This record gives sequence, C-alpha cells and structure tokens, in this order.
Amino acid sequence: MSFTQITPEQAKRRLDAADGTVYLDVRTAPEFQQGHVPGAFNIPVAEVNPAAGRMELRADFVSLVQKHLPKDAKIVMGCKTGGRSMTACQLLAEVGYTDLANLVGGFMGIADAKGTVTQEGWSTLGYPIERGPAPGRDFASLSAART
Repeated sequence: MSFTQITPEQAKRRLDAADGTVYLDVRTAPEFQQGHVPGAFNIPVAEVNPAAGRMELRADFVSLVQKHLPKDAKIVMGCKTGGRSMTACQLLAEVGYTDLANLVGGFMGIADAKGTVTQEGWSTLGYPIERGPAPGRDFASLSAART
C-alpha cells in the first residue's frame, strides 16, 4: 500500500514513454479547464463545500476511478501543488491500486511565503498544456459515463 513521489521531469518522461501511463488530475473541474497536462483524465478528489467554506473529499472519488481505470493502471496523480494528489494516491493504494506516483509540485509548483518557487510544477517548467474541456476525459464526461 504505497506510492512513489516523482518530480515533473520524471512525470514527463513517464508520459512521453507511451507505455500506457495515465495522468489523473484530481483538481476541481474549473481548475482542470484552466489548464492541464495533455491527455489527462479529471476526477476531483475534493470539492469546495459552500456551506462549510472549505474543501471536502468527494465520497465517489474512489468508485469513479475504479469505473474508468483498472487497478493495475500506471497512474501519475497530480493536482495544483501535490497535496490533494497525495491524498488521492493514499485512497487508491488502500483499495489495491499498485502503480501510483504523486507529482510533487503538481501543476503549479510550490512557492514559499515570499512567492519564491521552491518546487517547480508542470506548468512552471513550460511543459505542454491543454485548456478547456476534454470530452471523454473531463469530469463531466467521466461522471456521466455508464461503464
């Protein structure tokens, strides 16, 4: 029940290898549409609860992933900076996913209190980005699919 921590450079190498590795973006649908790794799937691990005013885990996250990705899939998990994706890796490892990698720095990278980037992210390294919906891979498509 474990997963690896990888850098954006390592994630790009895995995705470029065309060995079936899948990028699973666990940010919210609006975050995903603003920019994501090309070919990424989007299943948010958490959503803002307006009543509580904070992010809360989605009860259907694991079941949605199980619906679309087999337990032996090679998955690179990413979010904005790497925190939500680490939680997602833990949740999937608990139900038997075996080839999980958390993207440290996520899509946007990590900055300190002064705004200095301390860990690059996918976008801060200038890697390719897709914007907008991704039919068949975005959250609206995946949550509506009947598989």
